[in-house]
Amino acid sequence: MTIWAFFAALTYAFGALSFAMSGAWLIWLRTRNSGWVDTTWTFALSLISTFGALAGGGFSERAALVATCAMLWGARLGWHIADRTTGITDDPRYANLISGWRADAVRQMFWLLQKQAWVSIPLVLSIWLAAWNPVPALRIQDLLGALVIVTAIWGEGVADEQLKEFRANPTNRARVCDQGLWRFSRHPNYFFEWLGWLAYPVIAIDFHGSYFWGWLALGGPLCMYWLLVYVSGIPPLEEHMLARRGVAFREYQSRTNAFFPGPPRGAHESR
Repeated sequence: MTIWAFFAALTYAFGALSFAMSGAWLIWLRTRNSGWVDTTWTFALSLISTFGALAGGGFSERAALVATCAMLWGARLGWHIADRTTGITDDPRYANLISGWRADAVRQMFWLLQKQAWVSIPLVLSIWLAAWNPVPALRIQDLLGALVIVTAIWGEGVADEQLKEFRANPTNRARVCDQGLWRFSRHPNYFFEWLGWLAYPVIAIDFHGSYFWGWLALGGPLCMYWLLVYVSGIPPLEEHMLARRGVAFREYQSRTNAFFPGPPRGAHESR
């Protein structure tokens, strides 16, 4: 891959993501249910990534493997978010922002979703760079990457289903879910979501040095970690949970790690 081909890929990625998020904005404008934003983002990212994986670097066994991984991820997560969205009137994370924007909400929402398009570029490129790895034939490394994403999809699915079952029980209405995988992490679904993005650098990187571009696939998991832990994942969700569950959620914070499974590592975990 040349530097010009890389910048062309950047341009194509942003163009496609920007178009998709413009569509998400129009859907939100019509429904006023911001849950459809994440649904659209997931399906769009999966489709854009799959198309680029198969078409951008020529068909190969590796490209087919990576495209399959991207499709499985998008289908599972997209369907889950769509199913959840049909049962709510709005996503509380977006709802808080929209409330603060007041009369300027329509314009602010449009530009927020365009920013999401920008920050999603490393995710798309991570998948493309894995698919375009020119090393001939599949390696153990590629199969390991596939195993990572299958494990991540399974783990995230289990966490989501456990939370859904917990919330469906009327006796749990005022409680915090701390059962199953939720005993080990306050956000096991986010942890497994991040874990899945590690699959693409595993496939993209060539330790013999013949494919320098593969190292840039590390941008995918780094970007996802930043989004989940510091931006649009844990912070607004925990703010919402503290407002709803108060002391019960603070106690949960004090005994359970926010992200990585395991016992709390220090006082900062409970803040």
